[in-house]
Amino acid sequence: AAEESLSYCDLDIKSNTSSHHTDLCGRERLIVRRGQPFNIILHLKPGNLDLIVLDVISVSPGPLPRAESDTKVSFGLRDPTVDSEWSASASHGPSGNTVNVSIDSSPNAPIGVYYLTLDQDGQKTSLGQFTLLFNAWCSRDAVYMRNESKRQEYVLAQCGQIYRGTHKRIKGKPWNFGQFEPGILDICLKLMDENPKFVSNADEDCSARRNPIYVTRVLSAMINSNDDRGVLVGNWGEITDGVHPGKWIGSGDILHQWAESGSVRYGQCWVFAALACTVSRALGIPCRVVTNFGSAHDTDANLMIENLYDENGEPMSHGDSIWNFHVWVDSWMSRPDLGSEFDGWQTSDPTPQETSEGVFCCGPSSLKAIKEGELTKKYDAPFIFAEVNADVVDLVRLSNGEFVKFSGSTKSVGRFISTKAVGSDKRHDITHQYKYPEGSKEERQVYEKAQHHNKVQQRGEEPGLRLKIKLANNMIVGSDFEVHAVLTNNCLEAKICTFLFFAKAGGYNGRKGESCGYTSDKVEVPSGEGQLPSECKHHHLSRSLSHAEYCIIHYHKVEKTIVLDEPEIEVKLVTAELSMLNPLPEPVQDCSFTVEGVGLTDGKPITARYVSSIPTVMSGFSSIVEFSPTSAGSNVLLVNFDSDKLKNINSFINVVVKE
Repeated sequence: AAEESLSYCDLDIKSNTSSHHTDLCGRERLIVRRGQPFNIILHLKPGNLDLIVLDVISVSPGPLPRAESDTKVSFGLRDPTVDSEWSASASHGPSGNTVNVSIDSSPNAPIGVYYLTLDQDGQKTSLGQFTLLFNAWCSRDAVYMRNESKRQEYVLAQCGQIYRGTHKRIKGKPWNFGQFEPGILDICLKLMDENPKFVSNADEDCSARRNPIYVTRVLSAMINSNDDRGVLVGNWGEITDGVHPGKWIGSGDILHQWAESGSVRYGQCWVFAALACTVSRALGIPCRVVTNFGSAHDTDANLMIENLYDENGEPMSHGDSIWNFHVWVDSWMSRPDLGSEFDGWQTSDPTPQETSEGVFCCGPSSLKAIKEGELTKKYDAPFIFAEVNADVVDLVRLSNGEFVKFSGSTKSVGRFISTKAVGSDKRHDITHQYKYPEGSKEERQVYEKAQHHNKVQQRGEEPGLRLKIKLANNMIVGSDFEVHAVLTNNCLEAKICTFLFFAKAGGYNGRKGESCGYTSDKVEVPSGEGQLPSECKHHHLSRSLSHAEYCIIHYHKVEKTIVLDEPEIEVKLVTAELSMLNPLPEPVQDCSFTVEGVGLTDGKPITARYVSSIPTVMSGFSSIVEFSPTSAGSNVLLVNFDSDKLKNINSFINVVVKE
C-alpha cells in the first residue's frame, strides 16, 4: 500500500517558491505558477524503491472535482510531457530512499487550491496541497508578459502611486497593494468563492478560472458590493458612518475587514481600483492602476456629454457628467475571443457606475478596441470609449423650450491618462494607448465611426469674443484667494454682455455642491478691451478642497476646476516622527496620524491619536509611532493625517531595512 511504502512527502517549498516568484508570500505553504514545473520529494520506507513504476498522481481544485471540467486531472509518473496538459516525471534521489518528482502543470489550468494525491494500485495517499496562480513568466500562459522589469512592476510590486487631482494639477497618492502580505491570497480566493456564479454552479465557475478574462470580469463585480457580497460600498455623498474613502492608504486592511465581517464602508474610484489591482496581482494577473483626467460618465450611451443650462446659466439636472478624474485598472492578457490583434492591456472598472449584463461591473475591454473605435468588441467598449473620448456639448434652454448649443469641446475628455512608471515613482502618460492625438485626423475618424450621430441645432459662438478664468498662485486649503474672469473683445465695435459668475464646491466626480458665491452684471466691453471692469472680476472664496468655477457671457461659457494645495506632512525616521503645521485660522480637533507599510507594520495600519486640539494657523502637531519591520529590503511607509477640519492629508517616505 502507498501509505506503507511512503514515509512522508516534502513539498520543497523554499526551492519551488523561489523559482516560481512566490517567495514573497512566505514559506508556510506551496504556492506555484501554472505552466512551470515544480518538484516534490517522496521519502520512502526501506525496500520500496519500486514505488515510482506504476503510480498515478491526481490534482484537483474546487469542491466537486470532475475530469469532464478539468477540475480533476490524473497522470502517471512515466507519461511523456505534453505542453497543454499536466504531466510528471520521477527519478531516484541521491540518498537511495527518496524519489524526486517533477510535476508540470498545464498553462491553461484553473487557478486555485489543489489537492495532491498519490494513487498506487487503488490505494490513495494525500501528499499535501498547493495553490496554483497565473504565470506571467510562462510563454504559454494567457497572461504572459515578455519584459522582466514589467513583470516586476505589474505582478510583484507591492507599493504604487495612484494619481488624482485635475489634468493641470496632478498629484500622486501612495498606496500599499500588499498582495503578498499574510492572509491576502486566501482572502482573494475566498472572494472568488463568494461570487454568485460560484454559488449557482461551483464546478462551472472553478473550471472557468483558467481564463483571466473570466476572472477579471468576476473581480470587477466582486470588488463593489452592489449586487453581491462584494468587498466595498461606494459613497460619494456626506459620510456619517464607516471610514471616509480618503483615509485608506492600503488594500490589506479593507480585505481583512471584508473577510471578517462583510462589505466595508466606504470607497470611491481609486479605492475600488487599488483593491482590484491587489487581487489581480495576488492571483498572478499583471495589473496597473490607471487614472483618466476629465473622465466622462455617459449615461445614455450616445458618446456625448450634454450639459444643460437655463437662460440664467443655472445647470439643469442631467445624468451625464465629467469627473475631474476617474481611476480603473488595466490587466494584461491575450484575447482569443476577439483575435490576437486585441491582446495586451484590457481595461476593467470595479467602481459601480452602470450595469453590464445586469450586473455592476465593467470590462475587460481591449485598449486596442477602444483606440480604434471597435465598439462591438466585448466587454463594455462603448462606455469606456466615452470615458476617454466623448465630445462635450453645452446646451441652453430658451424660453420657448428649445435647446440650443452655445459651446462645446472635442478635447476636454480623456486627458493625461496616467499610471505609475515601471521601476520608479514617476508618472507615465499612456493617453496614446487609449486614443489618437486629440484633434488629429485619425482621432476624428475614430470618433465619427463610433458615435451615434445625434442631431443638435447649433448656434455659433459670437465671433471675436474670448472668455477665460485666471487663478491666483499658491491656493492652499484654509486661505482665501482671488479668481479673475477675463473677456477679450476682438470685434470692431463694443459689445454689451450679460456676465454671470458662479463658484460652487465640487466633488472629483463632477457633482457640484453648495454655492460659494455668485455675481452677475451687464457690462459693455469696448473693442480691444482685454478684461472686465474690476468690480466684476474679483471674487473671494472660502476654503474648500475643490471648486468648480464657471462664467457664462452672451452664450459663451468657460469652466475651471480648482484643486487646493494640502499642507505637507514631514516624516523623520527615528521610530517614525510625524509632524504637520495647521494652515487654518482656527483650531483643529480629533487629530490622528495613520501609518502603514508593506514589511514594516505587519500588514496592519497603526494609528496615533492626538487628544488636544491644534491651535490656530501655523501651530504644529507632532507624534511618534513605533513599528517593527518584518522583512529586509526597500519599503515605503505611507502616512495619512485626519482631523475634524483637515481630512485625508497624505505623505510617504522610502525606508530601507537592513538584515
